Amino acid sequence: MTRTTRAAIASGHGTFSIETLEVDSPRGDEVLVEIRASGLCHTDHASLAWKRPLVMGHEGAGVVLEVGPDVRGLAPGDRVVLNWVIPCGACPACQRGSAVHCHSSRPAHVMEPSAAHAHAEGTRWHGRPVDRSFNLGTLCGLALVRQAAVTRLETPVSFEAACIVGCGVMTGFGSAVNVAKIAPGATVAVIGCGGVGLNVIQGARHAGASRILALDLQPGPLERARRFGATEVLQVDPSDRDLDQAAAEVRRRLGGQGVDHAFEATSVPRLAFAPLKLVRDGGMALQLSGINDPVTVPMPLFMWDKTYVTPLYGGCLPSRDFPRIFALHAAGQLLLDELVSRTYRLDDLAMAFDDLLAGRLAKGVVRFEA
Repeated sequence: MTRTTRAAIASGHGTFSIETLEVDSPRGDEVLVEIRASGLCHTDHASLAWKRPLVMGHEGAGVVLEVGPDVRGLAPGDRVVLNWVIPCGACPACQRGSAVHCHSSRPAHVMEPSAAHAHAEGTRWHGRPVDRSFNLGTLCGLALVRQAAVTRLETPVSFEAACIVGCGVMTGFGSAVNVAKIAPGATVAVIGCGGVGLNVIQGARHAGASRILALDLQPGPLERARRFGATEVLQVDPSDRDLDQAAAEVRRRLGGQGVDHAFEATSVPRLAFAPLKLVRDGGMALQLSGINDPVTVPMPLFMWDKTYVTPLYGGCLPSRDFPRIFALHAAGQLLLDELVSRTYRLDDLAMAFDDLLAGRLAKGVVRFEA
């Protein structure tokens, strides 16, 4: 059976349009999900220029509409959230429990345009197969995905709150808990208090950090940072482009030492190595924005024995991390609904991107009617 649906299609050259797609019934281990909510982040805006047409979006939650013959444990009507770590379960990375590094599954944006995707044929635009961003394509009424991309929602949670766990929440929370492994009593600094930064703060609070310093240019994000667990804030002067003054202030507050862990979550290329300025000797600096631009760094920033890490998706293992996050939310220990600054219709996507790029959102969500 073939269904039609509306979707945001990136041109590959910096623009997008709302189009009608054809989506087939699932085959093999595929699942057809009726999307109810899709989160937005800077990566979605970047996908406009990924050199070929794509169904946009990679944070999604909805309801299972149909399952393929090889699917087990899911049924039509199940409420689900999607993830873009889609492990094969058989490669060396999956076997050692590092699904995020799966050798066989790669997000669509890092593949060659001519690469054959597992289920690309099932989504067509103007009669021709079209790729789905991160092999999900959640800015679309219907998402055709592999079962490994699907986690059933076992606790009460809105679709708007659930969808953002699919990337922004997972990246921030997981980078703090899974990658940095923040210990009770540790000190933490977070540069940038958007969706990812706020979830680093939540992860640090959950891990028992004693001091969590939030840095941002604007007072609004800093106010949100306090709500999400920052113990103190620092508004950065716009003239302090490389954060030298901010780093000096952080060290002053720490008695001349840096913090144990510093995280960058700004998407600003020149700040890719800024966390190194904030950490103590032997500390860990983490760059979460996935910055691809060429940047330079003075090597003395790495002295002495500092670790610099660029985590992928917060070290996500969906079967472990998603249930934990939703259980914490159900227990009132992790804020999700409060992260959603505004919701939009698919036809308002241009407005949503304007708000995102202007820094007016913690997280924006596109809602789809049932």
